Amino acid sequence: MLLEHKNAVIYGGAGSVGRAVARAFAREGARVFLAGRTLATLDKVATELAGAPGAVETAQVDALDQRAVDEHADAVAERAGGIDVSFNAISHGDVHGLPLLQMSFEDFARPISTAMRAQFLTTRAAARHMTGQGSGVIMTITATTARLAIPEVGGTGVTFDAIESSCRQWACELGPHGVRVVWLQTTGLPETLADSGVWPAYGTGSEAGMTRAELIDWQQQKTQLNRLTSLAEVGNVAAFLASDHAAAMTATAANLSCGQVPAR
Repeated sequence: MLLEHKNAVIYGGAGSVGRAVARAFAREGARVFLAGRTLATLDKVATELAGAPGAVETAQVDALDQRAVDEHADAVAERAGGIDVSFNAISHGDVHGLPLLQMSFEDFARPISTAMRAQFLTTRAAARHMTGQGSGVIMTITATTARLAIPEVGGTGVTFDAIESSCRQWACELGPHGVRVVWLQTTGLPETLADSGVWPAYGTGSEAGMTRAELIDWQQQKTQLNRLTSLAEVGNVAAFLASDHAAAMTATAANLSCGQVPAR
């Protein structure tokens, strides 16, 4: 198993991405600590993973609360003997479907400020323990909007770009201490879209929207593989990146964009 004897904290562990990563980590033998704002949903994920090789524990933690993040990281490190992996998968409160001309600054800036605060606090909390033990992997997820100029996605592209820049800075400061910082760059994730509802027709300036199927088809046409990243792929690659098999990788993304953006 790739992550046997590893201790992994997942922030936003009850969300779609957090759950997929938790499933892969537990399958590969990691002891998984799910953290999030709603304990009931975290416990549901833990129940789903009860038969996995790796143990799963839950805790109510707001990733925007500095004291809560620090205290939880300290408690995990003390109880488990250290933190080997930290994965941030929290949502950012993005607003889509409006041109910037019609968007309030608050709606534009919310995902940026939320992501930067959560990334900084969770990274710092884990890194304080990882640098002491001389090893560890800090991970998060972005999307192709960090590289592409897409109308009517509000602050999403700026948010993901900021996350990637932040990760590179953390990587250069933590690398000498044996700590790696990596992220997964995906397409849109169709499994995270609701089954019903109308989605913004990005870039059209029209109030008429797309159905879920139309939105997925529109996104697929922009990839070389004519498909989008799956949650299972996110989990599988996250497990590899967190493992010792990826020990030479830091300050970089795993490009899961199905060819939507080229590697650089």
